[in-house]
Amino acid sequence: MSTEPGRRFERGTDGPLRIVAGLDGSDSSMRAVAYAAGLARRQNAELALVYVQPVALGMAVPTFAELTAQSGEAIATELRDEITTTAESLKDVYRIRWQFHVRRGDPFRELAAAAEELTADSVVVGASEALRHRVAGSIAARLIRLGQWPVTVVP
Repeated sequence: MSTEPGRRFERGTDGPLRIVAGLDGSDSSMRAVAYAAGLARRQNAELALVYVQPVALGMAVPTFAELTAQSGEAIATELRDEITTTAESLKDVYRIRWQFHVRRGDPFRELAAAAEELTADSVVVGASEALRHRVAGSIAARLIRLGQWPVTVVP
């Protein structure tokens, strides 16, 4: 406990109040959601699941961009349904407060924006399964470099 003037010990806020977990349907992101759900349950925190729908930028053919948007919406609906079914089947065993958010755009930017808007205390993501992220940097590495929240990367 600090005795510096103007600094007080903060009571009642140990542990996260809101955990943001990014998901994209990959195996590692689903493991990240399971880990975040367990953490939220143990900490009595709210779990905010964020799916970022990719946007096809610079597409000359509007129909392709429309198909990409429709595909992203279908994935979001499928993920929401799968998580709702799982949460419903476990509601009597584990009581977890959770929300599902769908955003569109760059996954890193949108996940960071969601964590900021939702006042996240922690962010949980799955380890990248893409080879190109070893060169350009994964979403997890970029979130860590941003340095605004503790970031847990689940393999």
